Amino acid sequence: MQSQAVTGQDCYPWHKQYPKEIPSSINPHRYESLVELLHTSVRKFGTLPAYHCMGTTITYDKLNQLSSNFASYLQNDLDLKPGTPIAIQLPNILQYPIALFGALRAGMIIVNTNPLYTPREIKHQLVDSGAKVIVILANFAHKLEEITDETAVDHVVITEMGDQLGRIKKILVNGVVKHVKKMIPSYHLPGATKFNQALSSGKKQVFKKVYPRGWNTAFLQYTGGTTGVSKGAVLTHTNIVANIEQFYAWLLSTKIKQGEETMITALPLYHILALVANCFLMMKIGAKNVLIPNPRDMQGFVKELSKHKFSLFSGVNTLYNGLMNESGFEQLDFSNLKLCGAGGMAVQANTAKKWKKMTGCPISEGYGLTETSPILTFNIVGQGKERIGSIGLPIPNTKLIIVNENEDELPEDVPGEIFAKGPQVMKEYHNNPTETEKVFTKDGWLKTGDIGVKDKDGFFRIVDRKKEMILVSGFNVYPNEIEEVISSHEKVREVAAIGIPDAKSDEAVKIFVVKNDPTLSEEELITYCKTKLTAYKVPKQVEFRDELPKSNVGKILRKALREQERV
Repeated sequence: MQSQAVTGQDCYPWHKQYPKEIPSSINPHRYESLVELLHTSVRKFGTLPAYHCMGTTITYDKLNQLSSNFASYLQNDLDLKPGTPIAIQLPNILQYPIALFGALRAGMIIVNTNPLYTPREIKHQLVDSGAKVIVILANFAHKLEEITDETAVDHVVITEMGDQLGRIKKILVNGVVKHVKKMIPSYHLPGATKFNQALSSGKKQVFKKVYPRGWNTAFLQYTGGTTGVSKGAVLTHTNIVANIEQFYAWLLSTKIKQGEETMITALPLYHILALVANCFLMMKIGAKNVLIPNPRDMQGFVKELSKHKFSLFSGVNTLYNGLMNESGFEQLDFSNLKLCGAGGMAVQANTAKKWKKMTGCPISEGYGLTETSPILTFNIVGQGKERIGSIGLPIPNTKLIIVNENEDELPEDVPGEIFAKGPQVMKEYHNNPTETEKVFTKDGWLKTGDIGVKDKDGFFRIVDRKKEMILVSGFNVYPNEIEEVISSHEKVREVAAIGIPDAKSDEAVKIFVVKNDPTLSEEELITYCKTKLTAYKVPKQVEFRDELPKSNVGKILRKALREQERV
């Protein structure tokens, strides 16, 4: 089955809880394509800063010029036709938006690829997508070398960290990365082109403008593979434009001003959340994007934050938590901070309360999937009505329902699987009709695989992933609830809960904990849980660790912990 994205407006309710500034519906065809969005923003904000990274800033005009050069290179040097898949495997550096918008302007289909992927994971994505070109950071080129002959890739474009930082800084940064930190393993990719050479060559030739249509595929955005083999969600230009317009409408109730905002972009732009909320939405409002190449370097992250009067911030629970535990963070200037968004994993109440106390700005939690471009719901912002623990209301032109195993809609406050409809919902899974049919109902609802509840006011809350639920003696136990309780203990920094086999109760709860205080003991933690949880939910095993496995956006990977338990 091939399900088309829903674009009608009649079936999407306007919620009574919406602030009056939020419109009842949006136009998912506001821009014919993401290319039109770029052109519109360049005309409006040309001389304003668009991206900043490692001390270097490029304006919207400069981005327009450089992306045109890259588009010209793809057209003229490589003779690529519109609709050709091109993989981009870069962290948050200036080369990413240049390559992204250049490829889109040439009519290419973007295949975002995680730089941390193993050769096996890279191969799967390149083979499945049929990518003909890859733009890759030199640090990871050795992994590409292992598998490139087994893919359809004909052209490799390689860049180094400092390539867009100016002549002197380029030499310094690239030299340190290569010779001092030794972060570039040797590789052999004959015929590869250097990124700056590609730009130079494209500049000397004529770029012929391409005008993608709304129904054209813009991205093959691969899921993280947390529930099996990674699948490519087919996201059209209209899917992405719709979500930009939906989220922009949501922000109309805030004090955000066009051409005046500074966004901190620590989540990787190749991830769907940062791609839409940080890259495309910020382009629509003419914001400056401060790119953080390595947010795991918390000391360096805080130092970079001290250089900017930032007003917008996005992250996940672990990122917020990590920053608050880093020396010097609480001394930063938060006077301009207007909005802190979160997604990807549940924001724990303790984290949200500490963040608001420290910065004065609440964390507004939202929810979505790669398959939904990604945002489906968001908390009300700028009204003092944020609900901790809630993912908020469906954004305009979006409808959610809660259903049981028979796909019957459930009443309020009864947990069930979340089904979704909206113009941001993907077209299909690439070359995978079987999985596409599994994820859509016959009447076009997307099955999210998440268990949630809706309250009497229409606000939604995520209970947990359907496949991560723990079954203890016939009772459903949700890891999110366990983690929420344990994270409230002052001596706990991070926690993950999973189910492990148990002879008496089918499964038992095991937790993995990173201490915030070395004096924390297993006995103290279990005693604490007994005061907060019913007996069958209390963890039977506790394992202390120095760190927990995380995804590219910092989401704790329960799947990895379950796999380690099986070894």
